[in-house]
Parts: sequence; structure tokens; C-alpha cells
Amino acid sequence: KMQKFFNTTGPCNTKQHYMVPALERVPDVMPMIERGHYFVIHAARQTGKTTFIQHLAQNLRLSAKYYALYCSLEAVHAFKDAERGLPQILGVLNRVLTYSNLPIEDYFKKPLENSSYSTMISNSLTYLAQILDKPLVLFFDEIDGLQDETLITFLRQLRDGYITRNEIPFVHSIVLVGMRDVRDYKSKIRDGRDTLGSKSPFNIIEKSLTIQNFSKANVVSLYQQHTQITGQVFEKEAIDFIYEKSCGQPWLVNAIAKECIDELLKQDFTKNITVQLAEQAIKNIILRRDTHIDSLLDKLKEERIRKILEPILITTQTFEIDFSDDDFHYCKDLGLIKLEDRVLKPANPIYAEVIIRTLTYNSQVHIQPEYEYKWVTPDKKINMSGLLKDFQAFWRENSDIWQSKYQYKEAAPHLILQAFLQRVINGGGEILREYAYGRKRMDLCLKFNNQKYPIELKLNYGAKTRTDGLQQLSEYMDGLNEKEGWLVI
Repeated sequence: KMQKFFNTTGPCNTKQHYMVPALERVPDVMPMIERGHYFVIHAARQTGKTTFIQHLAQNLRLSAKYYALYCSLEAVHAFKDAERGLPQILGVLNRVLTYSNLPIEDYFKKPLENSSYSTMISNSLTYLAQILDKPLVLFFDEIDGLQDETLITFLRQLRDGYITRNEIPFVHSIVLVGMRDVRDYKSKIRDGRDTLGSKSPFNIIEKSLTIQNFSKANVVSLYQQHTQITGQVFEKEAIDFIYEKSCGQPWLVNAIAKECIDELLKQDFTKNITVQLAEQAIKNIILRRDTHIDSLLDKLKEERIRKILEPILITTQTFEIDFSDDDFHYCKDLGLIKLEDRVLKPANPIYAEVIIRTLTYNSQVHIQPEYEYKWVTPDKKINMSGLLKDFQAFWRENSDIWQSKYQYKEAAPHLILQAFLQRVINGGGEILREYAYGRKRMDLCLKFNNQKYPIELKLNYGAKTRTDGLQQLSEYMDGLNEKEGWLVI
């Protein structure tokens, strides 16, 4: 019998992987299908979308009430031109049907093969719905990767089938699945226009559903599956720590467990998973920049991401974020940020750390090595006042050159200071960061040799900046139980 493991690559299956029951994660989905709705399921990368819809399709087939097909459109992403892209989508459908158990023969007839690309999908799905003896449910995964005319022509044909299905047979329910909500399809193909016209392919969508992160109970249940099979215990404090740092992001929850078990303990199931192990696992994942982290952070180069992230980094409302803007929703749908109690912040503390590290990496590399460990005293403490005075000198000499190198120019002072601090403590400590849009300051805490060094970082708003900054710093010091702290304006 195959030993189960925590999966970090591709969809999960119950025979190989520990997993949270997929259908529990979107409880509203079955009523939507039963009512024949066309709708969107969107969620950030690596949150379990494909796992969920594959299990949903399987359950629908087992119910004997529907035919259900899962179609991944990833192979069609390269085709912008509808005349080339639509036959590719038809090819995906053909391949799926070939290996399905649907009662059909010779699905593609000559008239369908030779039909115009502008009606190719709608004609094919009408034919399919006509010959089937049960309602058909279709899941189109990776829909948001379709480009330009391929995307809009495909959606128009689904719309045409939807609005005429009372007279002409068509698919009972269609689910479009991707990282982005349907609103972002509009911005993707609008190309500067305010509207797609009266025949917009988007106005048939009944609802957009999303797949949430794991709850604390989900994480406990997931880890308990491993304990039941191997006897290896995740200590309560470790689970609390993992949930706090990951906020239940599914890939992170699985990746941290996998790193602890496979890499740090080499599958020695006699040892518990502790906070210390989880902490080291997170550091390894951040430094290694696994594929999930790397692909997510590659988005930081996009201008529409910078527009939303930069005000969060400088923690100010001087640069207003429009929460109704497509770019805001795009950034949120990608899973980079979250809006919580009217405060906009990185989606979880691990992402918060890797975002800063990514944006400051080149600066860290180019800061002269003599800065490292220069301020560490013989009793292994940091001379923080000396360090920050030297940073002042460093800033005065280098700020114009360094700021010109940053894409995130408004956030450059914050980023350069953090690059400077990171280079100083590399290998000997860590920086804890708390930043969010609207708080008007950034909380930093250097941890080095079991000592804490609180830093309050603020932009200069005028006369009250120093007074407010000292008040905020004192509150931060109280929270850390420290009697000394530093305000940087």
C-alpha cells in the first residue's frame, strides 16, 4: 500500500495524498448546478481549484443524474486568433470525450468539423446535448489563460447557446474556472474600451464563487490524517504557528508539513513536528523560492500589481487605492493581498516576507559586505543606534542612485532600509515585518541572538509625524515587552 504524503504539485487524489475533503470547501456549488446556472469559480494559485472541480465532476457522474466533463484549456493559451484557438478548444473536447463513458459514437461529424469557427463550439455543444439522455455539466479549467479573440469568441458562443437553450438543446450548466473573477476577463480583452457592447459574453454569469483558504479546523484535520497513519504528532503550538504564518493557504500548509517530514526529519516518524521545525521549514521554503512562490512573485513586475502593492508597502493613504478598480480585484484574486477589517495587507505573513525579500534582493547583493556584522557587539547584541546612524550616512551618499533602480520608486526608502538591515543580519537573525495600507507606519522588529529591536518606520506627514511616531513606537514596544525602540522617519 502506497504511503500517503502531503502534495505540493498538481491536483490531489484520495489514494495518494492527505487532503481536506474537496466538496466541503464550496458548499454553495450544487444548488447552482441543479438550477442550470453558468457561473465562475475563481481562487488564487495553488488553493485546490483543480482538485475541487475534478472531484465535483466525479461526484456528478457517480450520482447518475448528470454527465460531467472536465476540460483543461491550458494547451490553448498560446492561440490569440480565434480562427486557430477555437479548433484547439474543440480538440480538447474531442480528447476528453474519447476517454469518457458518454454514450456517443463518432462525435465529430463532417458538418461540425467544417463549420465556421464563429459557431464551432456552440454547434458542437448543441449536437452533444441533443444526443445525450441526461443533462451535461461542463467544467472549463484555466479559462482565464485564453487570449484576445479566442477568449471573447469562445464566451460569445457559450452565451448564444445559453440564451437560446429553451428552444435549442445546449449544456445544462457550465463552470468557468481560473485564478481571476469574470470581471478581470473584461479588463483583459477590453483594450482601453469602456464596454464590450450590448452583446457582452459576460452578462449570463449567475454568480462568482471562490475557494477559501483552509480553516484552522481544516489544518488540524489534515495533519491528523498523517498522525493516524504514521503516529507522528504535530504539536498544537506548531499547528497554531503554521496557521498563523500561512493563514491557511493550502499550498503553504502542505509545503511546510512536507518540508518538516521529508527534508528536516528525513521521515523519522518518531519525532514530533515542533514550532522550531516549522519555523525552519518556512525559512527553507522562502530562501529556496519553490515554484509556487516564484511564479507568484513574478507577478510583482506587472505594473497593475505595483499600483496596488506600493501603497501597502509604504503604509500610507497619500496614494489612494480604488477598491472597485479591476487592478485591485486582480491583485486580490491572485492571492497576493487581502482586505481585513478595512485594512489592506499581504495575504499572509509568509507572502509579506517574500514580497519584501524579492523587491530588495538586488539591493542586498550590492550592499558592500563590510556592512555585515559591523555592529554586532562582543556580547552578541546589535548596536542599533550606531547601525541606523551609519544607514543615514549610507542613504545620503547613495539614495539617488539606489532609488533610480527601483520599479517601486515611492517605496524605495522603505525597501532600501530593509535591504540594508537584511544584509546586516543575514545568517544571524531575522526581521519581523508588519505592514498594511492605511496604518501610516511600518512595524519592524529585528531578532538577533534572542534579542528584539523594535523599529517604527514612517513617512513624513508634517508636524505631527514625530509625535504620532513616538506614540506608535511606544505602543509597539509595549506589545513586544521591550524598553528600547527606534523611530525612523
